[in-house]
Amino acid sequence: MKVLTPKRIAEITKGELVGNNDNCNAPVTGAVRDNRDVKQGNLFLCIRGARADGHKYANKAFDSGAACCLAEEKIPDAKGPYVIVDSTLEAVKSLGEYYRSLFNIPVIGITGSVGKTTAKELISAVLSAKLCVLKTEMNMNNELGVPLTLLSLNEQHEAAVIEMGISDFGEMSRLAKMVRPDIFIITKIGYAHIEELGDLQGVLRAKTEAFEYMKPAGIAILNGDDELLKEYDPKMRKLTFGLNEHNDTRAINVHAGETDNVSFEIICDTGRFPVKIPAYGSHLATLAPAAVITGQLLGLTNEEICRGFMSYSPVEGRSNIFKTEGITIIDDCYNANPNSVKAALLSISDLSGRRVAVLGDMLNLGEHSEKMHREIGTSAVQCGVDALFCQGESARFIYDGYISAGGQQAQYYLYMDELIEDIPNQIKNGDVILVKASRGMQFEKILPVISCLTP
Repeated sequence: MKVLTPKRIAEITKGELVGNNDNCNAPVTGAVRDNRDVKQGNLFLCIRGARADGHKYANKAFDSGAACCLAEEKIPDAKGPYVIVDSTLEAVKSLGEYYRSLFNIPVIGITGSVGKTTAKELISAVLSAKLCVLKTEMNMNNELGVPLTLLSLNEQHEAAVIEMGISDFGEMSRLAKMVRPDIFIITKIGYAHIEELGDLQGVLRAKTEAFEYMKPAGIAILNGDDELLKEYDPKMRKLTFGLNEHNDTRAINVHAGETDNVSFEIICDTGRFPVKIPAYGSHLATLAPAAVITGQLLGLTNEEICRGFMSYSPVEGRSNIFKTEGITIIDDCYNANPNSVKAALLSISDLSGRRVAVLGDMLNLGEHSEKMHREIGTSAVQCGVDALFCQGESARFIYDGYISAGGQQAQYYLYMDELIEDIPNQIKNGDVILVKASRGMQFEKILPVISCLTP
């Protein structure tokens, strides 16, 4: 058992330990930032947020079984030991880095402008056919979520799959310093966070900071269909995946079975075999070869890999399908950037019925925003979208692009209330409806309105 104690936490973080000798050597397992999530023996992080100050909930955390708190100030009448540090966030990163160093298991890091969460879920599903796998949960892919995930490691785990999300230069270095991936996967160099990163070369530079924190024996698994990644030299073993013939592992003969499954064949150095994934979206076939490579590197047979794919299910808000009477809804509300929206539009082009896209602003595009929103409108026409409904300040350019490219039925709404009020009048029996926008647009509010309709 890899054991942390309040005393050891103070040493690692160079903090001030407050408590008596009886409770400063108690074992600490796992860490949480919300006192409602505390389990017996957890470390509770006192973090000041926009709406709440975690220091005020420290004693509630102790009441729920926390073994220790990490704080930036004294906790009045503390019911347990705690460590005072200058920055709780910086301290938990130090803990995550230290704790990761205690485990000699394969750690897979995943990033990309689009598809990283889907790739994480596919790879975790595949590896779980044979191994006990720790994976990033929900949106825990940032400088707080990553160390919390690492602190969840235990001796039963045989592999870890860590999603690593960034928005600016230097972030990937800080994440990789903690994760120290043995295998690092990049799904796509695209336009997410282009406002901060400048251009695609900037995105490439930011994502590839991770390679500085890998051992010489590390392996890079890169999307060979992406021109920048195809040419990139990580200075270590490089394997490519995708759909095109030049990749080391690729998918061919992709067939999307409406909303229920996608099937294809994998071609790799061990031969050729069929794969079926019980989920919606032809985009799964573009990422599945990365999971195949990872599984093979970790000793899985092709049969085990196929069995793992059959256990895959998408996370909430990522191409989730639900059906009401006469309507199919594709919930892809979690986030959006130009690459992911185009992929979503391409996927609905495989479906029968009237194809409807309900789209909102893609944020953080800076000076590229107008052009890229217009391109989405054009793509909607090219993908056979029959009706388009847009909301948001920038989404009017999606509308303009759609109309300019020959789209026939479209409505634009500046405000969410206008869209919610009108959308019931626009939906018809048999519609397939894609709902997608950047997370800040809160398009999940639309889903209950649509799901209650019976056209």
